[in-house]
Amino acid sequence: MTETQGPAHKRNMTRRKVVVAGGAAVAAVGVGGGIAATANAGQVKSGTPSSSSSSAEACYTLTSETTEGPYYIDADKIRQDITEDQEGIPMTLKLKVIDADTCKPVKNAAVDIWHCTAMGIYSGYEAMGSGGGGGGGAPTDAPSGTPTGTPTGEPPSGAPSGGTGGGHSEPTDDERYLRGTWKTDKHGFVTFKTVFPGWYQGRCVHIHVKVHVDGTWTDAGYEGGHTCHTGQLFFSEESVLASAEVSPYSTNTTTRTTLDEDTIYPDNGTEGGLLKLKYKKNDIAKGVTASLTMGVAPDETHDSTDTVASATASAS
Repeated sequence: MTETQGPAHKRNMTRRKVVVAGGAAVAAVGVGGGIAATANAGQVKSGTPSSSSSSAEACYTLTSETTEGPYYIDADKIRQDITEDQEGIPMTLKLKVIDADTCKPVKNAAVDIWHCTAMGIYSGYEAMGSGGGGGGGAPTDAPSGTPTGTPTGEPPSGAPSGGTGGGHSEPTDDERYLRGTWKTDKHGFVTFKTVFPGWYQGRCVHIHVKVHVDGTWTDAGYEGGHTCHTGQLFFSEESVLASAEVSPYSTNTTTRTTLDEDTIYPDNGTEGGLLKLKYKKNDIAKGVTASLTMGVAPDETHDSTDTVASATASAS
């Protein structure tokens, strides 16, 4: 999907305050060499980081901005392991956040991730069903016959839209599994433990991600700052087909949208959020390691339903 470049500007975001259960302090996390700075070398524009802030050419391609989607809940779980009691293929997600202009790591950033279960359910929105698009089967009390009228007016504000984005929906419950926020270390790395996501009506398999900068980490969590990146992380069709053979994914009867069919994926490879995956080819159930280096613009603001994409996006 091709999206247009919007104005780059910086503005203060609404005060963000998160509380850690039990009042535990938030500590920096170090990633032990899981991915290198050149993990996505194909995106690099020049072999040497910019030597000064006046350099006209960025050293790294900006990671595409995409829609936040309707199911974001602002950073209320400061943790690396977001699995809780959810069943699925174990997955380690390793991200590196760098300044696309300088290639310097963006340290102490707050990174949010959230995604659906193997059955396509988002925590906080269980009443919405599978991604807000309903379950896999037809209702047993479906009406019969031919409609006699033509609907008029705008659709209800809370109407499902096949999971393709739209405005924010208010949570329907207090569940918060498969959601979490953690800080990047001095090298720009952050790691999460989760499960391989499932799918729901109208969307390919994906993870949502936000990067917040210029805020303050306290014993209570993260406060202030602004959101410099809102995007999504995607999975190869090969890996999704492999996961579909494993329980509980194999019981998800919702019609699946492929990566090529998805209306949100920018179709530009790692630049658009396509993850690099490692798993045992014939036994994905053993676990998956997913990694990506994300180039962001720390001085810009891309939050909420901002759908700005990099003007330099190209197919790969």
